[in-house]
Amino acid sequence: MLQRCVLQRILHRFHSGGPEPPRSLLYGRPAALLCGHRAASPRRSSTGLPHVNEQTLIVVKPDGVQRRLVGQIIQRFEQRGFKLVGLKMLRVSEDLLSQHYCQLTSKPFYPSLLYYMTSAPVVVMVWEGHKVIQTSRTMVGHTNPAEAQAGTVRGDFSMHVSRNVVHASDSLEGAQREIQLWFQGNELLNWDCWDQTITCEE
Repeated sequence: MLQRCVLQRILHRFHSGGPEPPRSLLYGRPAALLCGHRAASPRRSSTGLPHVNEQTLIVVKPDGVQRRLVGQIIQRFEQRGFKLVGLKMLRVSEDLLSQHYCQLTSKPFYPSLLYYMTSAPVVVMVWEGHKVIQTSRTMVGHTNPAEAQAGTVRGDFSMHVSRNVVHASDSLEGAQREIQLWFQGNELLNWDCWDQTITCEE
């Protein structure tokens, strides 16, 4: 209250032809008390950077969950600098799988794929960052683990294409469709990551 009164007197003198008040009073903490209101904190975008808004879906498949690889897979994406905005564990329904794998439902191997994907829980994640879709595909590795490079998730943890540990969206359109299938809007968190300006250029 006292600070507001002092500031108002200074401003009155200034408008009456007195000397200009110190800039620290106009733009520092006391200025937040003008008209009895506190200054609002400046708002940033969800990432703090306008171009870092791409999201992708990553699914740790039943074999990855059964082998307790979830933590190592999460660690790889965190160490790369991507931001986790959605995470859940569930037993996936056949209906959801038929939508997710809509292009494969007529394939002869689809029943075995369905059995595999419903055999144990999966862990589903949405990661956000600059070129996260393309980078995630590189990190995950070739669909066939026999062709995946060492250092990728499949190259390090998988031997057979039918048990390739993880799914990653393959395009922007695919990521948007899959995220909408697996997550409700309120299940994705919009938050600012403190190290975003370190990992990406503004």
